Amino acid sequence: MSESEQFIQYETDGRVAVITLDRPDARNAQHPPFLHQLDDTYRRAEADDEIRVILLKANGPHFSAGHDISPGGAAAFRDEIKDVPGIISQYGWEETNYLGLSRRWRDIPKPTIAAVHGKCIAGGLMLCWPCDLIVASEDAQFSDPVARMGIGGVEYHGHTWELGARKAKEMLFTGQFIDAQEAWRLGMVNHVVPREELEKSAMELAQKIAEMDPWALRMSKQAVNRTLDNMGQWTAMQAVFDMHHLGHAHSRLVHDGNAIAGQDVKSMKKGL
Repeated sequence: MSESEQFIQYETDGRVAVITLDRPDARNAQHPPFLHQLDDTYRRAEADDEIRVILLKANGPHFSAGHDISPGGAAAFRDEIKDVPGIISQYGWEETNYLGLSRRWRDIPKPTIAAVHGKCIAGGLMLCWPCDLIVASEDAQFSDPVARMGIGGVEYHGHTWELGARKAKEMLFTGQFIDAQEAWRLGMVNHVVPREELEKSAMELAQKIAEMDPWALRMSKQAVNRTLDNMGQWTAMQAVFDMHHLGHAHSRLVHDGNAIAGQDVKSMKKGL
């Protein structure tokens, strides 16, 4: 792939920065260039004093199909991982670029809104869950099917906090989708709107918030995030990240060195 390829688009609308996931042919699956560009774009919006709210949306039929486990995506991943025995290199890279970036995005000192449509699968949850608010279209569906890989969920364990304990277990045990209305009932999303109204509704919410004092917005966000941390959210996520890599190590032992239990793009679609 060319280094000049752009997978993330950026524009502004008044005091709102609009970040668009733009890898539609791959269903916005995440490989290293995608993640690096997304973080750079978040930093751009964060550094602009004129911007008070950040809106994240996606081009194509789906919000995000998760991590890119296609041959091309795996190759891009290997290009960034040092050839060191054991799991130390993969662990370090994922700690920085999966868990670490999701945590950084969650703590951006400006309100963030995700506008989600279509499928949001596994690693896709690591893009919308760090956002402060989620507006979902009626066709939005959420799932984390990676138990098929021998792993108890993606690297950023928001499941328990976003869904509640029993629904989190059901999502992980079955890998089945939760639709937009169920996500709203559980409190995972703020609003559900018709697909054709998604971007307009999300922008109206963003513009309304952007009228507020930026310092008050920052302190309000920090108050909620610090409360979650005092309740143990971040400590739990770090602990579950270690368990995630125990899953990878187990899969390598029982699946001839394959850290994702022999799964590929085609097999991961079964039953979905």
